Amino acid sequence: MNMKEKSADADNRHADKVELAVHLDSELVEQIQHLTNDPSKVIEVAIRQWLRGEVSRDDELTRTPKRVPIPPRGEWND
Repeated sequence: MNMKEKSADADNRHADKVELAVHLDSELVEQIQHLTNDPSKVIEVAIRQWLRGEVSRDDELTRTPKRVPIPPRGEWND
C-alpha cells in the first residue's frame, strides 16, 4: 500500500463523519487525554453505548456493597 492509498483510506473513513464543537469540562478532557490522543473516538464510543443502553456506571455511588458473612461466635481468626 503506498502513501496515496493510505490517504484515500483515511479520507473514506472520515467522509461519513460530522464535525461538531462541544464544550466539555477541562478536567474531563484531561482524563480523556490520558486514555487516547483521539478524544473524539472516546466520545463517539460512549455515545453509541449510551444510545444502546449499554452504559453501566461503575463508581462508589452505583456499586452494591458485597456482604461478607460474619463467622459464628468463637470462630474469629484474630
